[in-house]
Amino acid sequence: MKSFPNHIDGQWVDGQCTAPNVNPSNLDDVIGHFAQADAEDTQRAIAAARQAFESWSLSTPQQRFDVLDQAGTTILARKAELGRLLAREEGKTLAEAIGEVARAGQIFKFFAGEALRLGGEILPSVRPGMTVEVTREPLGVIGLITPWNFPMAIPAWKIAPALAYGNCVVFKPAELVPGSAWELVNILVESGLPQGVLNLVMGRGAVVGEAMVASSGLDAISFTGSVATGSGIAARCVASGKKFQLEMGGKNPMVVLDDADLDVAVEACINGAFYSTGQRCTASSRLIVTANIHDRFVDAMRTRMAALRVGDALAPDTQIGPVVDARQLEQDQRYIAIAREEGGTVFGGERLELAAPGFFLTPALVVDTTPTMRINQEEVFGPVASVIRVKDYEEGLAVANDTRFGLSAGICTTSLKYAAHFRRHAQAGMVMVNTATAGVDYHVPFGGRKGSSYGPREQGSYAREFYTTVKTAYVHAGCVAG
Repeated sequence: MKSFPNHIDGQWVDGQCTAPNVNPSNLDDVIGHFAQADAEDTQRAIAAARQAFESWSLSTPQQRFDVLDQAGTTILARKAELGRLLAREEGKTLAEAIGEVARAGQIFKFFAGEALRLGGEILPSVRPGMTVEVTREPLGVIGLITPWNFPMAIPAWKIAPALAYGNCVVFKPAELVPGSAWELVNILVESGLPQGVLNLVMGRGAVVGEAMVASSGLDAISFTGSVATGSGIAARCVASGKKFQLEMGGKNPMVVLDDADLDVAVEACINGAFYSTGQRCTASSRLIVTANIHDRFVDAMRTRMAALRVGDALAPDTQIGPVVDARQLEQDQRYIAIAREEGGTVFGGERLELAAPGFFLTPALVVDTTPTMRINQEEVFGPVASVIRVKDYEEGLAVANDTRFGLSAGICTTSLKYAAHFRRHAQAGMVMVNTATAGVDYHVPFGGRKGSSYGPREQGSYAREFYTTVKTAYVHAGCVAG
């Protein structure tokens, strides 16, 4: 069985121990053994990044473009191979996994261009003879902590802008999906990234993540994960003066109005709620349906759900892969049980035993729910969606906004009036009309409001707000020799 080391200061380095990377579609399939970094390894990685920052921060835009563009080209050329690895270790279907890898390649291509597009301003001063230059410079050494549900795309949309703007990186991927992270770092190394600029430290959050948050050598941390962990990171960063960026999940509503095209609404909800096994922070977990279409909508959803094929992520006919691991499966089943106890009626949500041992669960639809039930307030992060009956659009909007989260929100309607009103009044960072709440383009900002996000947006040109610092310089023209 192959072992995969960490990457620190330009060298592949074994850890004190390794951990197996297990396929959730087949628990007998071990992808490899991956090094586990400790606090000392993490500090070495931070020191290496700090030393490399001096030269990388002054590298030319062309140098950064070349590395990122080559990485994007390689990722796209290898998308079938890398997609298979991603599906094997995370459990999303092969088609979804290949699509995610392609998105990662596109992200690197986009930020290669951003390295050349970073501009500034020259402004007249209010004082005679003075000019003002406003420029952006690299922030410093940045710690990146990424989740397991998008093991290529999310690391890409953090690493690519960090490097494009001249920062150095210490990268800790989620413990469940080290394979995709390892391949991504290897591609960047082979694309010509200098020694120490990008360091990979795989291991437990309680060890590696804790060492990163506690270190004075990091200037910033970008984190995607749970609310509890993100809140703790925020408090520690405030105390130590680190800049921080947090993406922490959602309880995303999809409002279905009486005038909606039923087929469009059902497909949007099936996609948003259950694809990627519902393991997306943008998943449509609350389906808010007006009274006159409610029963037809539920019947159509049940029919469509019955036709979904749950199985091995690598099988060509699979539409819903396994849950990522035993702990997540237990959480999904626990919330389904809680929904029943609180009066909900559950369709689906059954554990499946297939030919190979895996964490398979049929999609669950919970009806007869009220907005205050736990299934409608707490993030499940699995193939579980609830239905809330409302009388009209106004009540639907109020229920949609009745959450501590605010990442994504959707509406299905043929009314321009309601679509326009919802886009303005939905308390979410992203709004979708007649399409799934999950899925955004790689060149536009990603992020939410309220408890979902904190700090500048990720992706697109907006990423520079986090990964750069602004400098204002004054020049007295009369004192400068011509």
